[in-house]
Amino acid sequence: MSQSQFHTVFLAQRVSLLRTLQRMVDNPSTAEDLLQETYLRVSRALGERPVEHLEPFVFQTARNLALDHLRARRAQSRNLVDDVPEQILHNVAAPTSSAEDAAHAEQLLKRLSVSLGQLTSRQQRIFILSRLHGASYLEIAEQLNVSASTVQKELKLIMAICVGVANRLNRD
Repeated sequence: MSQSQFHTVFLAQRVSLLRTLQRMVDNPSTAEDLLQETYLRVSRALGERPVEHLEPFVFQTARNLALDHLRARRAQSRNLVDDVPEQILHNVAAPTSSAEDAAHAEQLLKRLSVSLGQLTSRQQRIFILSRLHGASYLEIAEQLNVSASTVQKELKLIMAICVGVANRLNRD
């Protein structure tokens, strides 16, 4: 199937594709973005190999992108606190904490900084994009040209390192 045939099919099915995506992600703007990504992915796929049944391929690509987006959004909705044991959360200095608590928190930040500084540059980038910029696993994966699964595994490792640092400090 040629690019021009794909363009014709895509234009004919655009409204239906968009409705499907909007129902799945419940966000018109995101649905538009996914529709554009669908066009790019199918176009790229056609450049690599022939596709016999183009229309179902286009719809399946759109659905897969929407499902990836929803999985990433669900994963992103977990926040940093979910990965930290409750005991450690109670040891973080509050704004009205004592000087001892403040010193403990400062020590924790120093040790975390050292540990995070020992991460690979990719791990540091994943941590920054996820925890400071709020990027989804899928967004990070695309930026770093790795799989979303790799991003998830790296972030889990990074969080384990952070928890380990906090646990060691509490034992000291």
